[in-house]
Amino acid sequence: MWLAIVGGVVLVVLVGYNAWTSRQNQPKQAEPLITPEELDALTNNHMPTEGAALSDSSLGDDFSDMAHELPQPNQRGQLDPLIDVIANMELDTPVSGEAAIAALPPVRRVGSKLFIVEGLNADTGEWENLQAGLFYSAFQAGIQVANRQGALNDIEFSEFVVKAQTYADAFSVTPELPDMTEAIAHARELDQFAASHDAQLSFTIASRKAAWSPGYVQQQAARVGFVPGVIPGRMVIPASTPGLPPVLVLGFDARAAMAEDPNQSALRSISISLDVPQVATTEQAFARLCETAQALAQGMDGQITDDNGQVLSEASIQIIDNDLKSLYQALAGRDLAAGSLQARRLFS
Repeated sequence: MWLAIVGGVVLVVLVGYNAWTSRQNQPKQAEPLITPEELDALTNNHMPTEGAALSDSSLGDDFSDMAHELPQPNQRGQLDPLIDVIANMELDTPVSGEAAIAALPPVRRVGSKLFIVEGLNADTGEWENLQAGLFYSAFQAGIQVANRQGALNDIEFSEFVVKAQTYADAFSVTPELPDMTEAIAHARELDQFAASHDAQLSFTIASRKAAWSPGYVQQQAARVGFVPGVIPGRMVIPASTPGLPPVLVLGFDARAAMAEDPNQSALRSISISLDVPQVATTEQAFARLCETAQALAQGMDGQITDDNGQVLSEASIQIIDNDLKSLYQALAGRDLAAGSLQARRLFS
């Protein structure tokens, strides 16, 4: 009988230990937005009195306050001699926006770079993206001389000239084409500058013990300002100006986010990245990167590391901060301030 009792106790201990171990190995889950106690209180509570009822108009006002205005498309011109090769086309008589758009080539790309045509508004005298319903007294066709895929080369320049000439022929005008030798030299020089002044920072937050479920990560990230991104496994801290690139991007395994049961997916690390030239200095992006990473690491029982898994020390972070200050100064000195339209195009 004593052996049976001892055996039963051992069995209970083993079952309990296995259950505890299994629980410890489960990914951390998001906390419920409403606790069971709060839900019970809400469902058992009396309905509001007539005087306390919400009107449809008040609900509408609340939702209108919560809604964010969608960014309006940018109609201003973007071609800039600093980063574009430009062919000018003077017109004898103004041309409608409909005709200008219809004459655009079916493929508006040369290699990895966009072929852009802008019109000089006959009424305002401003360069702008082509729009129907307006008239233009001149056109300029351009192509970017460099981006993160490399500098404009001889073949791409020749293809640009063909597209620009074809567009000018549609209006029986002769384009003022740039010199190829000068354009290619400028492209190579700007590409070298961009390559030596590009920076994309990424901090990794690695779990110390228990793994995380995607829902847990999303909940913790939302508490420090992240909102869902378009791509699964991606969240962003938006820029203060609608329509601009995000200040910070948080990423984790997209397969875990798209799993049939995301709660069973185990994440042991997430990344927070900053595309330095894309974000204006007024956003204080690096300081926010450090603060956000520290807050998440503390709240999720993780540690901050670099891409190689090395724990980032305060000294390392200070070195990065000093390097970024020099980088920002160099970009601004070249009229390519971080976050400007020119910088966003060049470092794309």
